[in-house]
Amino acid sequence: MNDSSWGAPAASGRGGPDQGPVPAGPAHDRQQAAQTRPMPIVPDVPSGGFQDGHGRGAAHPSGPLFRDETPHEHPQEPMPSPTPPPPPAPPAPRQKKSAGRDLGAAIGVGVGLGAVIVASLFIWKPAFIGVIAVAVVVGLWELTSRLQERKAIKAPLVPLAVGGAAMVVAGYVRGAEGAWVAMALTALAVLVWRMTEPPEGYLKDVTAGVFAAFYVPFLATFVALLLTADDGPQRVLTFLILTVVSDTGAYAVGWRFGKHKLAPRISPGKTREGLVGAVAFAMAAGALCMEFMIDEGAWWQGLILGLAVAASATLGDLGESMIKRDLGIKDMGTLLPGHGGIMDRLDSLLPTAPVVWLLMALFVGTV
Repeated sequence: MNDSSWGAPAASGRGGPDQGPVPAGPAHDRQQAAQTRPMPIVPDVPSGGFQDGHGRGAAHPSGPLFRDETPHEHPQEPMPSPTPPPPPAPPAPRQKKSAGRDLGAAIGVGVGLGAVIVASLFIWKPAFIGVIAVAVVVGLWELTSRLQERKAIKAPLVPLAVGGAAMVVAGYVRGAEGAWVAMALTALAVLVWRMTEPPEGYLKDVTAGVFAAFYVPFLATFVALLLTADDGPQRVLTFLILTVVSDTGAYAVGWRFGKHKLAPRISPGKTREGLVGAVAFAMAAGALCMEFMIDEGAWWQGLILGLAVAASATLGDLGESMIKRDLGIKDMGTLLPGHGGIMDRLDSLLPTAPVVWLLMALFVGTV
């Protein structure tokens, strides 16, 4: 058998068939290298690494297996230094309670009105009747103006003003009968006067007019009825003192000790503690006034009178607060600095007048 049968097949460009196998050399190595892929180099296993079953080192499972592989390592971010807690805020200064009005102006106006009332009351009774009539007309003007502005209710002012002033005078001259007759005629005048305008809104306008006639001039007529007695000026002064003292006691005690709301939906500023103050102040003032100012009066009658005045004055104040809340206003007017309008001062006086007149009539009579 020829040896050539064991040789590699002849390649182009090499020796003929009589030549032996091409010896290995650099050219052969280069061609062989072009057809092969270099084996990756396994890194040395550090001491303490893992070994396979034959005692050979194995790559650490947590490290790279091949040199061309890089671990996806994230550099450890430095821990932020802890932020020191902010220093505690200093306690807020305690705010002083405020009355919500110009107290100086309120006191000045109150003293001025008191001087006018007392002077007219003890110098000439008809002058005081004139003061009541003026207050009634201004109060009606404020009330009807607010009704028209906020609710588009046109209560006729002219018949109300004329009838209101006539009501006060009739009460002083003719007594309770004269006051009732004047009230009826005023209501009738309101109904007729409103007929001169279109019928739309007639019912609400005349209803508001009759209400205004009763609320302002008719209740004020009881002050004129107090004045008709022999000690009329003293009775009227007692009525004014008790009402003012009740309001002052409610304000002073409520401002200092008030914590529990009396009627938060109607008047958030009023407290139960203020009501207790109103009762205490009014009862003390009533005992003194009935004992030393009213003929044949007694101190225990003054206690009852003071309690009734505190209740009626508080209810009257809440009643007008309800009206103002319905109208969406704070004050009925701006005529009196520090007080608001005339109606803002008459709110507790108007419902208290018939209460005082009735109790005075029961205790010491009407003459």
